[in-house]
Amino acid sequence: MSLRVLVAGTGFAGRGHTAAFRAAGCEVVGMVGRTEHVVREITDTLSIPFGGCDWDAALAKFKPDLVAIATPGGAHYGPIKAAIAAGCHVFCDKPMTTEGATATELRDLAAARGIKTAYAASFQYTPSVQHAKRLIAEGAIGEPTEIESISHFNLERGIPFGWSHRAEAGGGRLNNNFTHSLAIAQTLIDGVITQIAGDVRDDLGRAPIVDGVHDFTTRRAFIPEDLTDPALEWGESNVEWSYTVMARMASAMARQPVSVLFKHGGLVPRFHEDHIAIYGTTGAIYLKGHYGSGALLLHDGSDWTEQTTPEDIAATVPDGLGETEQCWHVLADLFVRDIRGETVPPYPTFAQGAQYQTIIDILRRSGPWVDVSDLSGGTA
Repeated sequence: MSLRVLVAGTGFAGRGHTAAFRAAGCEVVGMVGRTEHVVREITDTLSIPFGGCDWDAALAKFKPDLVAIATPGGAHYGPIKAAIAAGCHVFCDKPMTTEGATATELRDLAAARGIKTAYAASFQYTPSVQHAKRLIAEGAIGEPTEIESISHFNLERGIPFGWSHRAEAGGGRLNNNFTHSLAIAQTLIDGVITQIAGDVRDDLGRAPIVDGVHDFTTRRAFIPEDLTDPALEWGESNVEWSYTVMARMASAMARQPVSVLFKHGGLVPRFHEDHIAIYGTTGAIYLKGHYGSGALLLHDGSDWTEQTTPEDIAATVPDGLGETEQCWHVLADLFVRDIRGETVPPYPTFAQGAQYQTIIDILRRSGPWVDVSDLSGGTA
């Protein structure tokens, strides 16, 4: 029997979740959004039989087996809580909510009701990351000692003001970049996060207010030609566009905690390529790309050599899709199989989502700092 899915959100993620659950053998019975004409347009395009703007009414009407939450993070809490109350399993994009307290509440509500959950910090499912995970587990680099995750996006400062600029809407680079990077680091070494520290910075300050932006992926097309135009209206950013985070992770593969560095600059250009590197006592692995989804190079103690992805790992992602969509497909398939009672590998759930939101709360406080200004020792 096909599982029935109700989707919240009509943008890029809503369309991606729809395709992923259809590929997993589910029936998408409806989609809910904020704007009636947009919902109607998207549901017609995707051949979804129902489109509406009332989430509670749609839950009551269809009584779906599971819901897919594909809206920005600031709109997650209410629909998820209602879905849990209705007995639906929940697949939720990151960020889970906008703060640790609400994410933890939803985690506990789902656990109390026996609701299965999936949390889509899903770039860990790229073939290169899964290949690296296998190599590390096989001892290819000895005991893992350090991980570095480095990315610089050089995002345009004129991108129109929207949810990504506001903490209460689920914006910020921690919510929308760090969640993936942290999940990748954890999965690579099967790590348990034991300590965290970091610093964040809002390098942007404001963004132009522009009408007409609906799909997050097309926002660059709406950047004003003249950002000095005195007629422009501006919205204020209250989130981080840059972060530096240090973590320690315990791993059964290592006798000492693994040191992890996450460095992300959302508004600055890269010089060398973005990458994820994992160092060990006898070797190292280098993954090209900000989420490590490019080529994999292995250092065996003498030189770097590019490695071919094993066929069984390459076969886990569908062809003809972008990386984001590929990873949604993998996680949706695992989630559906688990709901059906099949044995599947562990996947990220609300337990991880709540932990990540709490960690983000901590990092946004950027402390504690130790004042060493009185240690300068005077002039030379």
